[in-house]
Amino acid sequence: MLRQLILVLLVCCHANAWAQPAALRLDVATHSVSAAPFLQYIEDAQHQLTIATLPALTDQSRRWQPAMNESSSVNFGYSPSTYWFALTVDVTPDAPAKWLLEIAFASLDQAQVYVPQTDGQYSMQLAGDIYPFEARHYAHRNLLFPMSLSPGQHTIYIKVRSQGSVTVPVSLWQVEAKHNDDQYTYSLLSLYYGALLALFFYNFLIYLSTRESVFLFYVAFVGSMIIAQASLNGFGNQFLWPNWPAWGNVALPCGMAATGFFGAFFSRHFLNTRAKFPRLDRVILAFAVLFLLIFCSPILLPYHVSAISVSIAGIFFSLFITLVAIGSYLDKNPGAFYFLLAWGAVLAGVVILGLRNLGWVETNAFTIYSMQIGSAIEMLMLSFALADRINIMRKEKEQAQRDTLNAKQDLVDTLIKSEQELEERVVLRTKEIEAVNTQLRHKERELRYMALHDALTGLANRTLMNDTLKRAISRRERDKSKVKVAVLLIDLDGFKEVNDSYGHAAGDLVLQVVAARLRKITRVSDVTARLGGDEFVVVLEDIHGVEDAIRISEKLVHELARPVEGGFHVSASIGIALTGCEPITADQLIKMADQAMYQAKLLGRNRWVIAGDEPCDSTI
Repeated sequence: MLRQLILVLLVCCHANAWAQPAALRLDVATHSVSAAPFLQYIEDAQHQLTIATLPALTDQSRRWQPAMNESSSVNFGYSPSTYWFALTVDVTPDAPAKWLLEIAFASLDQAQVYVPQTDGQYSMQLAGDIYPFEARHYAHRNLLFPMSLSPGQHTIYIKVRSQGSVTVPVSLWQVEAKHNDDQYTYSLLSLYYGALLALFFYNFLIYLSTRESVFLFYVAFVGSMIIAQASLNGFGNQFLWPNWPAWGNVALPCGMAATGFFGAFFSRHFLNTRAKFPRLDRVILAFAVLFLLIFCSPILLPYHVSAISVSIAGIFFSLFITLVAIGSYLDKNPGAFYFLLAWGAVLAGVVILGLRNLGWVETNAFTIYSMQIGSAIEMLMLSFALADRINIMRKEKEQAQRDTLNAKQDLVDTLIKSEQELEERVVLRTKEIEAVNTQLRHKERELRYMALHDALTGLANRTLMNDTLKRAISRRERDKSKVKVAVLLIDLDGFKEVNDSYGHAAGDLVLQVVAARLRKITRVSDVTARLGGDEFVVVLEDIHGVEDAIRISEKLVHELARPVEGGFHVSASIGIALTGCEPITADQLIKMADQAMYQAKLLGRNRWVIAGDEPCDSTI
């Protein structure tokens, strides 16, 4: 009897350890749900397990464990192991078939999701920052996996491995609910990055005007912050370097290290620590060297070494520079108050993010975006600090001028001539300043033109073309217009032979002649752009049908086939893509035109082909 009682007590004590998490119920009312309480995991330190060799969830060896830790998050910190997760879902008959599984941590190296099929097999999808963005099954800044689930109970397996922080916030979404959530999230992130870009360009223009290095370091600091945050949020892999996974994998620690490096130099220049706090200045320089070494470390050291180093260094540097700012504020250094507020905010953000990366605090929206919240406040406060610095300098200058005028007032009778000469110099200086301002405005217009146009041909570049195409499509959809927007993607035939046989000078001449002929054929309202190399794009807006696009394409094929002065012969293969009844994005339209252009190449070149239609034989 006593033995049975002890056995019952032991069973009760270990009931929680033996209990499996309940299945996650999915019904029509479930728009989104966190999977953390329902996840179980196995740590595979030797990287040997496969989907075929995973133990069953009911295996008595008890290898499966609840994934959610004490802080109600799924975060294993910096771990070199592979982690397998199992998620059992119970799909009700009224539930939709289409679901999205989201892992809302964009900097994971690799994640594989295995979804059960009707034949008992598993389909696999993969994503991660070590793969090109186009390898993802669902284009999104986070790791998103589309799946179809029939009514009944299913077990989904997730395999995760990362040299960075192994944070796995898993959620399930209905497709429409995720799209609605993205509208809100993307709007907030757009405001954040828009603010950073505004501060970047504003202070860069101030640097061009003043040539003070403190503004240049601030601009570099903001630019590095943009790179780091874009990597952390997944925007970098999606928009900035989608086909450069080698950089996407290290962009976060390198971006943070660059932020620390330029932040150190900005701080020592702004607070003038070299003159006022020479010992502390040497420590700031030491931090700058440390951040530089961390920036270069991915070349020789494992990724997790760089990630851990930049998290720890960021925490200590933010704390140290905040203490320096306190000393500078007590020393009544101009702008130190705003500087202290700025670094206090970023210190809080860095500490929270670093502790979250190390797995010491809960993973939630606040801890994930803490660095962005802190950095936004920091950038704003640092701008106030710079403005305050300029204002103080202006007041000092005005005071100096007043003192000079008061001193001269006693000698007014003898300095009338000098005053007249001074007035003349003031007028001359005013004219010089006006001339400089005019020159700056001209320079700004030139830079804006250069940023949106190709230097060789004078045509629009990819950026201007993309903006124009997006606006044209948006106007058409907004106004519900029956007119169409067409994209003609033009690739020169035989250009490489001209370039190889006669040199780049001849190739440049051909490109310039082609650009002139494109301008000649197209309308003033059309946008003609050079994408790069021998590829050109013509955006036709407000055309009435495919006949207009064909008519212009035929003229272009005929015109570009004419010999170029000097005996050079090239022709053009043109892919045509038009908007239709269904909504379409600019990228999709360009991709369709690109595919049609390659079809024209395959059909013998010197012709046009319409995307989605039977190839048209349009040889001139």
